[in-house]
Amino acid sequence: MGQNFSDRGLKKSIDWKLVITYLLLILIGWVNIYASIHSDGPSSIFDFGFRCGKQFVWILTALGLAALILFVCPARLWESASFPLYLITLVLLVAVIFLGVEVKGSRSWFEFGPVRFQPAEVSKITTSLLLATLMSQSGFRIDRFRDLMLTALVIGVPMLVILGESETGSALVYAGFIFVMYREGFSGWWIAAIGIAILMFVLTLTASPYTAMMVLIGILIACNALNNHRRFNVIIAVNILVFVLLALLPWALGQIGTEESFIRRIKPLYVLIGICVCAVPVFLAKGFRERNRFISLSAISVLAGIALVFSVDYIFNDILKDHQRKRIEVLLGMKEDPSGVGYNVNQSMIAIGSGGLTGKGFLNGTQTTFGFVPEQSTDFIFCTVGEEWGFIGCLVVIALYVFLIWRLIYDAEQCREAFTRIFGYCVAACIFMHLFINVGMTIGLMPVIGIPLPLLSYGGSSLWTFTVMIFIFIALYRQEKKYY
Repeated sequence: MGQNFSDRGLKKSIDWKLVITYLLLILIGWVNIYASIHSDGPSSIFDFGFRCGKQFVWILTALGLAALILFVCPARLWESASFPLYLITLVLLVAVIFLGVEVKGSRSWFEFGPVRFQPAEVSKITTSLLLATLMSQSGFRIDRFRDLMLTALVIGVPMLVILGESETGSALVYAGFIFVMYREGFSGWWIAAIGIAILMFVLTLTASPYTAMMVLIGILIACNALNNHRRFNVIIAVNILVFVLLALLPWALGQIGTEESFIRRIKPLYVLIGICVCAVPVFLAKGFRERNRFISLSAISVLAGIALVFSVDYIFNDILKDHQRKRIEVLLGMKEDPSGVGYNVNQSMIAIGSGGLTGKGFLNGTQTTFGFVPEQSTDFIFCTVGEEWGFIGCLVVIALYVFLIWRLIYDAEQCREAFTRIFGYCVAACIFMHLFINVGMTIGLMPVIGIPLPLLSYGGSSLWTFTVMIFIFIALYRQEKKYY
């Protein structure tokens, strides 16, 4: 059946820069998967009895999926099918908890003979599609309570189910959707609030709850000063003075009375909390009277901060699993465990560091050859790149990812359809979160939470997921380019 519109042809309607970057990354991944296991005895990179050969099969099937999405499936299908696909994936996410097999403490895989399937990977596609459908509707406003709650529901439900599967890494990727929300009008203050909450959590663990509360108060005072940068008034000066006095409170209590005196036994944190609790109603009333939203939000933030510092102990000791606590403790320097939970990261950093500027050469990595780094073909594939290709190799790989993400965002901004733009941002956000967490994990800046490097790590579920996401966007982008 002939087309009734002008097709500009494959050369101009498809973003070939995006396609070539995708192909380069899967090729680099395949070569490094072979490098990471070559000492186990594969006869060649095509040996189907080993992961390198199996990855070649996954690559061929992924390319088949890409062609199917690009040339067979109607581009409009994805928007209309987003809700049914989302529901089907939710059912699979719940079912895998009861029917799936347990792999490394996580019950998130279906197993069909030699093939494993992880619904958590597919959920990134369906959540992105439904999010794009919801946020592209006429009249949608992210700053309206109803629309914000619907958005949070779409993101939060699969995220919570995945957490129930003990797949912390996959669940954490969902936090990247906040960048999509920001692009569509979500206040940057909320993103800042999340960052401050994480900072307070870390400070409560590594320093003290008092330090965490003082940092929060200091940030609020600084924000208030910036908000009134044109007039340094008396209120700001008083706030700074109060902050200094509160900072000196632990020292002051330590100087008063004897060791057995009542004052010496008063904990500075409780004094600080008491002052805050008394001050909050005053600031709420002031904010309401002056119709100053910032003052009201600051008061609410202090209450939220108090709740957070008192809940850190419960979250850390009762919600997080033992291996998760140990990884966080090692990451934050609370404990040293180079032969235990810190072994993977320690060996990974040795491998990357030993690569130097240009690396040891293909198949010449000693850490890789002798298998010092566990999971080197999956979660720790980046350390193979670092050891054998050095700093330059790592730089090239990261540059390819940065270009891929930038190109997705650039193309998304060229689109007239809101659905295509939002979906493009979702794809970019997922790739960014995987890249940030995985590379951070291999160089010791993030806890080890088991998350693959997109397109490079061994595994069919991950490769298929990112292939489908990227090529759905390319297909949507091509559909628009056909008309102009």
